[in-house]
Amino acid sequence: MVRVSGLASGMDIDQIVSDLMKAERMPIDKMKKQKQTLEWQRDDYRSMNLLLSEFNNLAFNMTLQSSYSSKTVSSSDETKVKAAATSSAANASYTLSNVTMATAAQSISTSIDSSMDPTKSLWSQRGSMDSSVWTEKTVEQAAITLSADTSTVKLAKGAVSAVNQNTGTLNSISVTTDGTSKAYTVRIGTAAGPINSNEVFINEDTGEMTFGTTLTSGSTIEAFSYQQNVLNFSVTTYDSTGKATGNIQDGGSTPFEFDGSTSLNTLLTQISNSKAGISAFFDEGTNKVVMTRKDTGNLSSADSADGSNMVFSGGFLTGFLQLAGDAKGTDAKFTLNGLETTRKSNTFTTGGVTYTLQNNFTGDVRVNVSNDTQKVFDTIKDFVTKYNELIEKINGKITEERDRNYQPLTDEEREKLTDKQAEQWDDKAKSGLLKGDSILSSGLNQMRSNWYASVSGVSGAFSQLTDIGISTSANYSDRGKLVIEGDGTKLKEAIEKDPQSVMDLFMKSGSTTSEKGIVRRLRDTITQTVSKVEQRAGRSTWTSEQFLLGRNLKSVNSQITSFESRLTQVEDRYYRQFTAMEKAIQNANAQSAQLSQYFS
Repeated sequence: MVRVSGLASGMDIDQIVSDLMKAERMPIDKMKKQKQTLEWQRDDYRSMNLLLSEFNNLAFNMTLQSSYSSKTVSSSDETKVKAAATSSAANASYTLSNVTMATAAQSISTSIDSSMDPTKSLWSQRGSMDSSVWTEKTVEQAAITLSADTSTVKLAKGAVSAVNQNTGTLNSISVTTDGTSKAYTVRIGTAAGPINSNEVFINEDTGEMTFGTTLTSGSTIEAFSYQQNVLNFSVTTYDSTGKATGNIQDGGSTPFEFDGSTSLNTLLTQISNSKAGISAFFDEGTNKVVMTRKDTGNLSSADSADGSNMVFSGGFLTGFLQLAGDAKGTDAKFTLNGLETTRKSNTFTTGGVTYTLQNNFTGDVRVNVSNDTQKVFDTIKDFVTKYNELIEKINGKITEERDRNYQPLTDEEREKLTDKQAEQWDDKAKSGLLKGDSILSSGLNQMRSNWYASVSGVSGAFSQLTDIGISTSANYSDRGKLVIEGDGTKLKEAIEKDPQSVMDLFMKSGSTTSEKGIVRRLRDTITQTVSKVEQRAGRSTWTSEQFLLGRNLKSVNSQITSFESRLTQVEDRYYRQFTAMEKAIQNANAQSAQLSQYFS
């Protein structure tokens, strides 16, 4: 609202009202500061909950057996055998001897014509192949609308069969321009020569159409069909159970179809990427194609009479490449702790130990499995470090002093400060908002108790944290931080001596708190603390009604809205009063002017 006032009195009414409203606004400024403080306090609570939740996730990993049962494996000769073990592997020594590694089935073609270029289209090099390897497929060419003047247009597929024009299935192509249709006689070949104005030449290698006249933009080459030369063949392979790996509808084989514009290298790459499980490549040194099973072992059909591991069909594979269908792989043979046995693969697992055979050999290689004390030690040490970081941050918040000389800034106050000054002011105003908080303090106290209390029902030698060399810092300022005694020797010895007891101390299950391991107690305490904090500060997805600070904020917002409405009324009242004063002065001035006329 624009008001014009002070004309009669000569007073700056707007400034006077503004100054009066500053005093009236003092209560609402206080409410807005209260609102900002509540929002900062809510955010501080949520940041503490985030820390607790992240530590709780880490604690979950400490309830897994794998955190305490890591194994280390050594091989007397890793050039012959490599090994790894899961946490379930027993501490033992194994001997492998008389090893013959598994091999993969492989089939090698006869030498291909040396003129064959594996990077060029196969149809363009069809002279090197028997015509029987090709089959014809009908291609439906959609209508093509030209976006520019041109005389050349590419078909969707190349390797066009010249049989089209001989049989009359493709003797003309129609082009419509501005509603008028014109038929072009088709000629198919490899060399265009002179092209008449009513002809269209189709390069059978590339599928490029060249018209005898220039076709204008907007013209439409009408849809038609043509025959294309393609290669069709299939490969059948089997898994370790003797089941074909291909499509059920294809009898277990993996079918392939390639148009003649495909190169040999592209064809072999697509075979290698298929589900047939074959690695295929062309060796330019010998001009031969090599196909090798990706999996080792004698992988043949359960119903096979000759035990073939790869079955080829189609003229391209069996006629042109002459790939043999009797290729077989061999199983790995070895003796493990005196037991002669076989495996399909050179990598196999037994007793929780995974062996990887590297070479054939006749002697002995010993594989030893033992507890990985260092890894378990590092896991526990890292967990203790993360706990210390957690309580340091929470203690920092609940012991931080509140400086009440710094209150949240109003918009007017913030405008008078630089960005850096406002940031520094906010940092001081945010300090100490969680000082002495009962929820967080109680949670910390309970977590300390979780660490120190004995775990009842432990079958091993360790029932307290101090038994394995972990104790509380003697420095009071550390506020309950844990320390690993000395250089960790006692903890390492405990892990080495009785890993099961160490594991029970941390992750034992139980129906009561005293029966639960330290980590399970901690997780219970954290879950309870997080829940209590959420009741006070909520989550980002909660509504204001679902948590205490949210309800407080809603109440303050309601008070601010009501008070702002009242301020509007007060401001309007001030202006009405000054307007009345202006009118009175104006009337007095008019009467004075009239009286002065009588005496002049």
